[in-house]
Amino acid sequence: MTERLTALDLAPVDPLPERTAKYLAICEEKLGLVPNVLQVHTVDIAQFDAFAAMYNTLMLGESRLTKLEREMIAVTVSSINRCFYCLTAHGAAVRDLSGNPVLGEQLVMNWRTAEVSAPQKAMLTFAAKLTETPDRIEEADRQALRNAGFEDRDIWDIANVAGFFNMTNRVAAAAEMAPNAAYHSQAR
Repeated sequence: MTERLTALDLAPVDPLPERTAKYLAICEEKLGLVPNVLQVHTVDIAQFDAFAAMYNTLMLGESRLTKLEREMIAVTVSSINRCFYCLTAHGAAVRDLSGNPVLGEQLVMNWRTAEVSAPQKAMLTFAAKLTETPDRIEEADRQALRNAGFEDRDIWDIANVAGFFNMTNRVAAAAEMAPNAAYHSQAR
C-alpha cells in the first residue's frame, strides 16, 4: 500500500529525469526511505531541484552550526508553525543526532523547555522571534547572538535555516503533506 503524500492530487513527472531518480535512490540508500516532501516535489522538476539544492546547502553544507543545531532550528520553527510533517521528520533527526529522545520531544512540544546550551538557547530564541514577529527583529537581537558567541555569518545561517523552514512549513500545511510513517518510530 502506498502512503498518502498530500491532500492534493499531484502526479510526478513521468518518467523522472535520470538525475532525479538517482537522487531519490541515494536517499533510499542513505535514509532507508524517500522523504515524502521529495516525492511530492517531483511534480515539478525545477522546483524539486531548487528545493533539494536549498535544503542540501542549508542543512548539509559548510557552517559553524552543527547539523544538530540546524535540525533544532527546523523543529523550533516547525513547532511554532505547528507543521506536522516537519515536526515528525526533523524531530526524528534531532532524536537521532542528539541521541536524546527527550530533547526531540521538548523541542517539538515547547522549545523553551529544552535543555540546551546558552548559545543554543539564544539561537532558538532568535529563530522563534524571526518566525513569530520578523518585523520586530532589531540590532539587539543580533547582538544577543554575538554575545552568545555567534559570528555574523552564523547569524546569516540561523536566519536562512529559519526562513527555509517557515517557507516549507507553509507549503506542507497548504498541501496537507503527510510525513513518512517510518519517522514516527525512529531514534526512540
